Amino acid sequence: MIDLDQLHKYKQSFGYFSLQLMYPEKLDFHPAFLEEAFDAAHPAYEHVQTYWTLMQNYSLEEIQEQYAATFDFQKHCALYMTYFKFEDAKERGQILAKTKLLYEMFGLEMPEGELPDYLPLMCEFLYAAEWRGNPDAPENFRMLMAIFEDGTYHLLKALERNESPYAHLVKGLRETIKACVRQEAPRS
Repeated sequence: MIDLDQLHKYKQSFGYFSLQLMYPEKLDFHPAFLEEAFDAAHPAYEHVQTYWTLMQNYSLEEIQEQYAATFDFQKHCALYMTYFKFEDAKERGQILAKTKLLYEMFGLEMPEGELPDYLPLMCEFLYAAEWRGNPDAPENFRMLMAIFEDGTYHLLKALERNESPYAHLVKGLRETIKACVRQEAPRS
């Protein structure tokens, strides 16, 4: 079960994850943005701090090159979360359509030419959407959380194999998502 209050509490951090997972720009590395999104009690704090520290060792140009080499040229590091499981199977198309519909239900217009399982877009949705007060949100978010869980698991394993600093960022994202999921009591 999704804890929507907890999810709302971490909205700023989802905005941070979204920006860090897009093609890097200079302003993405301003320390104020990091400080606004994470405090020491945040479940992703240590992972994000490690990521931040590692990235400070590179110039913007080196970060951009590393980003492209990681996410654009390595199949196993794709930022499309349903690709790992379905590649181009029919089931993927159905999930993409349902995800797009979910975004539209909560007021997010899809950028033209982008797929709804693009990880930065998924994080942007959690940052920008307003779901509080919507009685259908818990059920509707169940699929989205499953996509996050499955896709980021495969992405994290590939990033760890490559010893990428982005592995720490994705670990932080996974810890944040995990903190927003409540275990349901078994039904008798």
